Amino acid sequence: MILDLPSPRTEGWRWSDLSALPELASGTPQGAIPGELRELPWLPCEENGPRLLFLDGELVPESSFLGPVSVGQTGSGVADHQLARHAGDTGWSLRLGRHHAPAGLIQIVHVSTGAADHLAARIELDVDAQASVVETYVGEGWTNRFTHITLFKGARLMLNRRLLGRAGFVSLTDRAAVGEGASLVAATLAAGGTDSRLDGEVLLAGEAAYAEVGGALLAGGRQRHDANLVLRHEQPNGVSRQIWRSVADERAVCSVAARVEVARGAQKTDGEQSLKGLLLSRTATINAKPELEIFADDVKCAHGATVGELDRAALFYLQSRGVPPAEAEALLTRVFVADAIERIGEERVREAFAADVAAWFGGKA
Repeated sequence: MILDLPSPRTEGWRWSDLSALPELASGTPQGAIPGELRELPWLPCEENGPRLLFLDGELVPESSFLGPVSVGQTGSGVADHQLARHAGDTGWSLRLGRHHAPAGLIQIVHVSTGAADHLAARIELDVDAQASVVETYVGEGWTNRFTHITLFKGARLMLNRRLLGRAGFVSLTDRAAVGEGASLVAATLAAGGTDSRLDGEVLLAGEAAYAEVGGALLAGGRQRHDANLVLRHEQPNGVSRQIWRSVADERAVCSVAARVEVARGAQKTDGEQSLKGLLLSRTATINAKPELEIFADDVKCAHGATVGELDRAALFYLQSRGVPPAEAEALLTRVFVADAIERIGEERVREAFAADVAAWFGGKA
């Protein structure tokens, strides 16, 4: 595969390191689930909801229950994104009719085994339809995904992603359109050993549309996480939230660029951005770039970005009460990250994210 990768001299890519992708793209997958992943990270659910297992971008039918999900051509290819265009048009689709909601959580596990795998996805919810989707990424290699999302009037989608891979690179690109009174709530947790590039463009195309996009990026060693999001308000009374928490240790780099655009006719828009970073080491780096571009004159928009270290007084207090230093640091950092993951509506998903964060700190001990 010939890769035409963006240059770090390009503004939107200056914080990303894509140098490992050519080697990963030329690799050969193992083609079998590694022994350490025999216990796949499914969430326990009482309902018999859909479960899809993809191995190196290919569905494993004997380990999957599709329900309302289909696999094949998605009609969601994209040509104007230098990573997402490799995802092609083959993948999984979730199309729900009016007032429909699947029985239970839709879970999708992606396992990569050392090479590059590309997959497209399409989510289309008709009027007042509802769905909750959890995607979990494990293994190692280059996992590249493109997801096209369309939410019609009153539809509700909760989309949560866990990046738990051991090594490699995960690139996720989303294009979403949110209709009148519809709601998109998306959260991503990067708590593995991979680097990542997250791109999202969300268009609030209907009046009183709601979009919330955020998550937590945890990085150590020489990891790099880079999130780039744009939320565009086109109609009045829209509400958007972007809540990101970044934690970087050793020589890691976490970067978040978040922009809100408000069109001239999108009066009464309510938009907020909160980008916060926590440095666990003086050699780590966190970049936070909030942006507002407003053409309407009756809006309520706010943004904030802060980067700092753990509160030394709080650390001293916990240690004076007998809490070991490493445990005190982990406790305060989990509280910092909780801002992003406690907004997840599904309790079992929220608990899984919290457990993943705790495991990340356990791996550092």
